[in-house]
Amino acid sequence: MWGVATVVFLLFNVLPGDPARMMLDQREDAQQLENIRAKYGFDRSLSEQYFLYLNDLSLLSFHHFNLDAYTHISKYQACPLFDVGSYQIALKLPYLRTSFKKTGKSVVTIIGDTLPNTFVLAISSICFAIVIGVFIGLLAAVWKDSWFDRFALFFGVLGMSIPSFFSSIIVAWLFGFVLADVTGLNMTGSLYTVDDYGNGEYLTLSNLILPAFTLGIRPLAVIIQLTRSSVLETLSQDYVRTAVAKGLSFTKVLQKHVMRNSLNPVVTAVSGWFASLLAGAVFVEYIFAWNGLGKEIVEALNNLDLPVVMGSVLTIASLFVIINILVDLIYGWLDPRIRIQ
Repeated sequence: MWGVATVVFLLFNVLPGDPARMMLDQREDAQQLENIRAKYGFDRSLSEQYFLYLNDLSLLSFHHFNLDAYTHISKYQACPLFDVGSYQIALKLPYLRTSFKKTGKSVVTIIGDTLPNTFVLAISSICFAIVIGVFIGLLAAVWKDSWFDRFALFFGVLGMSIPSFFSSIIVAWLFGFVLADVTGLNMTGSLYTVDDYGNGEYLTLSNLILPAFTLGIRPLAVIIQLTRSSVLETLSQDYVRTAVAKGLSFTKVLQKHVMRNSLNPVVTAVSGWFASLLAGAVFVEYIFAWNGLGKEIVEALNNLDLPVVMGSVLTIASLFVIINILVDLIYGWLDPRIRIQ
């Protein structure tokens, strides 16, 4: 996480342009620019800005009593621990600063408003890919070299080859425009739709179908291929042949011996793809106008709203780390041989 934070900081702080001018647009004057630079530390050296940025992100924050120019710590909840000279060390949540364009709105609030929608989209996509992919991969392995197996392999190659932005356009146009009268689906729309008569928002689950299907195509293709290969390898093991020779039905062999021992590669793929879906949803969310974190990142890049982009990247990286830790724990449940003793 420290490496990601460092790369993100350097990447966006060596870009040309003055962040203070970005925040003020065309309304700036010399005094306003000076005040903004002093408030956010833009008038300091790059190394000082870097340490201030890490200080904002850190759970333990160092706050100078007499520093009036850069006092972000006073603007959010912190629990003072002890004093060291003229500094106070406090315990706090990571602070991602405020948006340049959405005046006074914190990056945490923006991410909190959009990340749940991205989670719903990503979870729906990966669940669709797991259920359909494992089922098709299992049948392809059982019916090896049949027409169904060849079709599954063809779909796997095709699904991995189509980029998300292209499949999004095709799916939105075909099912949301050409076949709209049959499907009843919209080309664009988010999880919640604003009522035309001012009665607030209402849940629109139908808007989830097309983006979830589109986002799930590539992981679906990968899971089909992995499940097929893993099941075929497991079926060739001695203990499986022994179970069949002892009279255990083939269905029970699949349930009790083959599937569980074939899931490790699938779990690896699912974990990686779920984290990738959070980042890769950018194109899908933007094309389908899904109000998630991906769409917010695109808008922030267009507006040069650097704190929002930096905070979003750090959030996705944190989720990636957490997901990988959980996957390591799941490995031990699936395969007792790799449990930590």
